[in-house]
Amino acid sequence: MSATQPKVTEREARQVAEAAREQDWRKPSFAKELFLGRFRLDLIHPHPLPADEDVRRGEDFLERLRAFCETELAAGLAARIEREAKIPDETVRGLKQLGALGMKIDTKYGGLGLTQVYYNKALALVGSVSPAIGALLSAHQSIGVPQPLKLFGTQEQRDLFLPRCARTDISAFLLTEPDVGSDPARLATTAVPDGQDTYVLDGVKLWTTNGVVADLLVVMARVPKSDGHKGGITAFVVEAASPGVTVEHRNAFMGLRGLENGVTRLHRVRVPAANRIGPEGAGLKIALTTLNTGRLSLPAMCVGAGKWCLKIAREWSGVREQWGRPVARHEAVGAKISFIAATTFALEAMVDLASQMADEDRNDIRIEAALAKLYGSEMACLMADELVQIRGGRGFETAASLAARGERAVPAEQMLRDLRINRIFEGSTEIMHLLIAREAVDAHLSVAGDLIDPDKALGDKARAGARAAGFYARWLPKLATGAGQVPGTYRAFHPGGHPDLATHLRYVERAARKLARSTFYAMSRWQGRMETKQGFLGRIVDIGAELFAMSAACVRAEHLRATGDHGREAYQLADAFCHQSRLRVEELFGRLWSNTDDLDRKVVEGVLGGVYTWLEEGVLDPSGDGPWIADATPGPSPHENVHRPIR
Repeated sequence: MSATQPKVTEREARQVAEAAREQDWRKPSFAKELFLGRFRLDLIHPHPLPADEDVRRGEDFLERLRAFCETELAAGLAARIEREAKIPDETVRGLKQLGALGMKIDTKYGGLGLTQVYYNKALALVGSVSPAIGALLSAHQSIGVPQPLKLFGTQEQRDLFLPRCARTDISAFLLTEPDVGSDPARLATTAVPDGQDTYVLDGVKLWTTNGVVADLLVVMARVPKSDGHKGGITAFVVEAASPGVTVEHRNAFMGLRGLENGVTRLHRVRVPAANRIGPEGAGLKIALTTLNTGRLSLPAMCVGAGKWCLKIAREWSGVREQWGRPVARHEAVGAKISFIAATTFALEAMVDLASQMADEDRNDIRIEAALAKLYGSEMACLMADELVQIRGGRGFETAASLAARGERAVPAEQMLRDLRINRIFEGSTEIMHLLIAREAVDAHLSVAGDLIDPDKALGDKARAGARAAGFYARWLPKLATGAGQVPGTYRAFHPGGHPDLATHLRYVERAARKLARSTFYAMSRWQGRMETKQGFLGRIVDIGAELFAMSAACVRAEHLRATGDHGREAYQLADAFCHQSRLRVEELFGRLWSNTDDLDRKVVEGVLGGVYTWLEEGVLDPSGDGPWIADATPGPSPHENVHRPIR
């Protein structure tokens, strides 16, 4: 552990995270209303649409990107990246020439100025060729230098750095440390002021995606509080070629083998104060706000993965015969294909809807984007796993091995490996559950939070009690007996000759009320201990994700029907997905109150207490007795700088 590692309590860590959270809701949020038991169909229907010029610009780039990707595929790029664990320099140069580094950067800075919708479509396309390339472009634009500067940078910073990011320079985001993951209160990297115009950075950053080849870095570091300095976690733009910046190690992973991800050491790196993004202490808020839309890039690539899984499943299961007929005609396999098709449709609906809402900027989409990331990463892994099962032994065999014996080189097992990181990237599933749950119960805490805060005085608790009584007196009865949407609201979703999607929307409305009631009952029961009930909170969030997915699927199906674009087929897919989703929702509702959470906690205590070590006998541990966490103490590096710029 670093000698400068801050010592913080659990409560202090929560306070740091809470201070960085965006507190106000200045715009409407469909998902927030859903968790409160209010089904605001009017916020998503009719489906929002992009401007004609945005469509023209986006489609033009997609056409050029597709031609580039097809050429690269024909040249064996995907197999080469998997074999060499590196994206070829000439491929990166080609992406730069296309303008792919500047997809989300405004045209006045030399970028393409694509909307979030078309940026996501581009990532899905390029990610189908190589998820490592998709990760490179996404890390550069979604969380690297361009996005935080767009939201929080000065005009001088934008003028200086954005033209470089649009055409030539790759950027990376450095937050995680060897001993710090989702708990930034313990951040050890420091930025010590040296005079009025310079900071000196020291620390070690882990899992720096693009860090091995980056030209520009966004670095989160702790500024000590002192006279004239507020201090706190602060964001900086750092030139990767600065003296003292060293890439000590290029990490290797089970998937995304072309990922340029490493360990970066900062030793007395001098950074101009002009490169500080926002004020001191705003770094974590900048990171979280950047991720509000930045997270959409990950489920976008999951959409691409779902489409690829569907294509391979269709082609293979139609020609592979067992017992006299194609395997797709066997119910056990057919159910898997139906799941892949319906889920891909719903996931694309979620991502497109949230992305278009982000482009319009009329709604607060922080929960919608988080739900899309959570749901997309989980469901994409399930779809890839089902594809491996459909392919059987060939699904477990590598593409190179298949090709060597004369079969089509389908990288199904690679897809499963590549997708696995998405459940960890940019907030693990467990962290996403807690993050979304915190937003979902925000309305409750705003009126009753002081009641369950042990540090509040009796007077504060009395005032909170009065506020809570008034709020719940108005809110709770509506969840039990209030009028729902009038039938005419759903009329468009039950046109003649199509499945009845209106019944699914009515289900979403009823389920949203039940979800809100369940949250209220849980808060009444556990009060201040609610935050420790992570199993319950995770199920609440998962129900909300399913309801959002059902809503998006129905709205997308109706939009496609209204435009005459595969309307009948879209209704069939939406209907199938909603039926599948409703089964999952009912199971989750049942597990809210009937589960093994208490038993699991007892077993965990036993495991940590060593009472089950006898169960571990009979195996050997090939990992040996090395340290669990590397020493991250800043200091001169004994390693050669392996930073490899791409020219």
